[in-house]
Amino acid sequence: MELVDPLKQYFGFSSFRPGQEEIISTLLNQKDVLAILPTGNGKSLCYQLTGYLQEGLVLIVSPLLSLMEDQVGQLQKRGEKRVIAYNSLLSKSEKKYVLAHLFEYKFVFVSPEMLNQSELLYALKQQKIALYVIDEAHCVSQWGIDFRPEYQSLGRIGKELGSPTTLALTATATLPVQQEIENILFQTKPVVVKHSVNRENIALFVSQTEEKEQQLRQLMAQADGAMIIYCATKKEVERLYQLFRKDYAVGYYHGGLDASQRRQLQQQFSKNQLRFLFATNAFGMGIDKADIRYVVHYDLPDSLENYMQEIGRAGRDQRPSSAVLLYKPGDEGIHYFFQQLSKEQRQIFEEHLLAGQSDATHFDEIQQKWLTVVNEMQSPDVWLRELKKQEKVKIKQLQEMLAYIHETGCRRERLLSYFGETLKDKTKNCCDRDGALFIQSETRQTSPIAEAGDWQTILLNLF
Repeated sequence: MELVDPLKQYFGFSSFRPGQEEIISTLLNQKDVLAILPTGNGKSLCYQLTGYLQEGLVLIVSPLLSLMEDQVGQLQKRGEKRVIAYNSLLSKSEKKYVLAHLFEYKFVFVSPEMLNQSELLYALKQQKIALYVIDEAHCVSQWGIDFRPEYQSLGRIGKELGSPTTLALTATATLPVQQEIENILFQTKPVVVKHSVNRENIALFVSQTEEKEQQLRQLMAQADGAMIIYCATKKEVERLYQLFRKDYAVGYYHGGLDASQRRQLQQQFSKNQLRFLFATNAFGMGIDKADIRYVVHYDLPDSLENYMQEIGRAGRDQRPSSAVLLYKPGDEGIHYFFQQLSKEQRQIFEEHLLAGQSDATHFDEIQQKWLTVVNEMQSPDVWLRELKKQEKVKIKQLQEMLAYIHETGCRRERLLSYFGETLKDKTKNCCDRDGALFIQSETRQTSPIAEAGDWQTILLNLF
């Protein structure tokens, strides 16, 4: 089937981006696909165009309310009225209406937690599902055991829905994560369409410093374009917002804001009414803004997977952009704290199970979710073993993140190596270890970075 004509008809594009046509053709041939495409490569178009070319409903599992809202909004902007996000933002009566009128919708977005509800599952089983989509599929591994165990049921639910053609989408996946996605989501091995995670237009910088606030102020003063500044906690996001709000057009974003606040901030940032946005990693998935010039990590990410996802939000228009990680020795302490907290949570859960105490009143919200899954599996040993395995994975991921920071060779080479790739051609503006230039404007670049000197001096010399 010639796909360029419907591409132009539905989206106004005359050509596909790398990987898109192969994915859509494979899905139209009723074959499951795991698509690993870099951020900004138009993953959403893959399920949207496939949906338009088939009869039936497209069911999209999405990890965040904000991401659902973004994707619903983008479809509505293009005139699509048959789209709904079935989530906690709907009232009881609205949910009841949607369930009674599912046949009227083409695209239905839902969280893993909502999809596990029997009422919705029953209604979906009455519909013809053309395509079952798991967006941001790396979350199956990242969140699936210890944080959001509902992800573990997505493969089973697909089977309950009649095993519709399945598409899993992600921008980053190491080989172990890829295998985990395949094992959890698919009944048989999918067709894997994988393109390099390398974003050549994003220059990579790491600054090891005791003066992060001062360096951030320097970056913001000299930046020419929109910037996201990622922090590890809501508290830090709000602290930095208060610190910089008098001097710059800034906003802040985290999961504690209500839906209307999040929507307003996204719109203001997208329309350049805010140049700088302090955010936790709750912000960014699906953000409809192609001209973000800078992604700054004020706090240390807990893994290279998350780091790659987050810096990929810069330069989606393919123009030169910069990713700067500000690191103060000891920043990793917060992640060690969270890891220890998770371990203690698992140990309490294990002790109660071994003592035969399966009363949910003993457990917090996450532990109660674990208990539900364990009761369904009737195999607590399997679940506990997976929880312990995930603890070791998180320790290893943090070690790899620290190794990237202390890398003395090419940072891009290390980053790609982690994802199982080899750097073939080094870009001119590769990374700080190779004399990269900080992107100060679209028309003017700064001098090359000095070969020696402490990072505070080096970063100041960028401007």
